[in-house]
Amino acid sequence: MSTYKKLHKPASEFASRTDYLNHELQIMKPRRFRINLPGRDFRFEWEDLVPAFAGTVGIVAMYSSVMMAWAEGLTEAWDHITLGKAFAIEVTRVEMLIPAFLFVILASGFLNPRANLAGNHGPMIPLIASIALAGAHPLALAILIGVFGLLLSVFKGGSRLVNLTSKGVAGGLLIFLGFTGGIGQIETIQAWSMGLSNPESGPGSMGYLGLIILGVTVIVYSLLARLGKRWLSIPACAIIALLVALIGGAGFDLHFTTEMGVPNLNPVHWWGSTEHGWMLGMPNMQHFVASLPFAILAVAMWSPDFLGHRIFQEMNYPKKTEKVLMDVDDTMTMCSFRQIVGTAVGGGNITSSWGTYMIPAAIAKRPIPAGAILLGLMVIGVAILGSPMDVAVWPPVRCIALLVGVFLPMIEAGIQMVKESACAQAAGICIFAAMVTNPVLAWALAMFLDNNGLIGDKARAKKLSVVDRLVIPLSILIICLMAMFAVGMLHYKYGIPGLL
Repeated sequence: MSTYKKLHKPASEFASRTDYLNHELQIMKPRRFRINLPGRDFRFEWEDLVPAFAGTVGIVAMYSSVMMAWAEGLTEAWDHITLGKAFAIEVTRVEMLIPAFLFVILASGFLNPRANLAGNHGPMIPLIASIALAGAHPLALAILIGVFGLLLSVFKGGSRLVNLTSKGVAGGLLIFLGFTGGIGQIETIQAWSMGLSNPESGPGSMGYLGLIILGVTVIVYSLLARLGKRWLSIPACAIIALLVALIGGAGFDLHFTTEMGVPNLNPVHWWGSTEHGWMLGMPNMQHFVASLPFAILAVAMWSPDFLGHRIFQEMNYPKKTEKVLMDVDDTMTMCSFRQIVGTAVGGGNITSSWGTYMIPAAIAKRPIPAGAILLGLMVIGVAILGSPMDVAVWPPVRCIALLVGVFLPMIEAGIQMVKESACAQAAGICIFAAMVTNPVLAWALAMFLDNNGLIGDKARAKKLSVVDRLVIPLSILIICLMAMFAVGMLHYKYGIPGLL
C-alpha cells in the first residue's frame, strides 16, 4: 500500500508551486481517530501560516464579540449581575486556551484531520442578547447544543442534509450571507472612523479614514486575485489596514489594556456561585427549558454552515482529493464535544465550524492538520500575551480580515455555483426568503421547494426518495419555524412576539 511518505515528492520536481500543493492534497490519506504525524501523514508548508493567522484574527474578534454580548445581555436580564469588558476578555482567554489545545491541536491536528476546527457560530451572535433576556443559562445552552449535535452526527444527519442541499440553494445562501456580512463590516468601519475625534477639527472629522482603508483594501485584494495570491488576502489586507489607520492618525484609538498572564481556569470560579464569574450559579430546569429553542436553532444552522466550508474545499482543491475534504459528521462530533467542554471550564462561546480558518486554507490549497496545529499554538500564545488581542479586535484590523477572508470569498463562491438557470432560480428564492425572514428559514424553505421540484431543477426531484424529498426537508422546516416562533426571531421585523 502506497503511503503519503512514499508518494511525497519535493517541490523542486514540479513545474509550479500550485502543482506541488495539488499533488500533496491528492496523496494524503488521513487516519480517522488515529495518530497522524508530521512527515509520515502530512507536512508543514509556509502556506499553512496564512489560514493559521487568519483564523487567529477571526476567532479573537468573534469570541470577544460573543462574550461582550453575553455580558451586556445578562447584565440587563438579571438584577444581581453586573458584567463588563474585563469579564468578557477573561472569558475569551479561557475559551482560547483549553479548547485550542484539546480540539484544535490534538483533535483536528493529530487525531482526525478530516474534522474541521470547532470555532464560532457567527450567525448566533446577534441573538445572544435575546437568549439572555429569555432566561437561558450559557452552560445549559452548551449542554443542549452538544447533546443535539452528537445525536445528529451519530445518525449521519449532517452529511445527509448537505447532500440534500442543491448547488442553487447553497449558492444563494452563500451570496446572501456574504453580502449581508460584508455590508455589516463596511458599516462598522465607517461608524468607527466617524467616531474618531481629531483634536484640531472636532468629532466626526476623520470619517474619510474609513473610506481610504476600504479603498486600499479593494485595490490590494484585486491585485492579489489577479496574481493568483488571493490566499494572502487576510494577513496582507489586515496589516495594510493597520498601517493605513496608524498613518492616518487613528493610533490614539488603539489602547493596550490586556496584561500578560493566564486567566482563572477553575470551573468553580466561573459557575460555582452567584458572586464570581458568570454570577449565575449552576443551571436548573427552568434554565434548560429557556435554552431549548435556541439550542435547536443553533444545531439546525450547523449544516448550511458546514456545507459552505466544504464547498470552498471542493471548489479550490483538484480532483481525487476526497480523502482530505472535511467530514461533516466528524466535524459535528468535534463541535459538540468542544461546545460542552469549552463552556464547562468557564467559557461561553457558541460553536460551529471554523470559517475564518477553513476558507483561507481552501484558497491556499492546504489540508486541515498542519494549519490547525499552527493556529492552536498562535491562539494559545495570543491568549497568554494579552496585548495582541487588543490589536486583533481593533475595528480596522478585525473588519478587514473578516471582509476579505470570509465574506468576499463567500460571494464569489456563491456566484460560481449559480451558473445554470435552474440554479439561479433556486438561489433567487433562497436570497429572497432570507431577506424576508432569515438565512436559516430561507435554507429550510428553499431546500423543501427545490427537492420537490417546485423551484430549480425539476429532474433532480425525481431522483430523490420520499424521505429525502418530503420527510427530512419538511421536518427541518417545521423545526426551524417552531424554534423561531418560540424565541421571537421575527419580532423585530414583523412584531410577532416569541412564545417564551
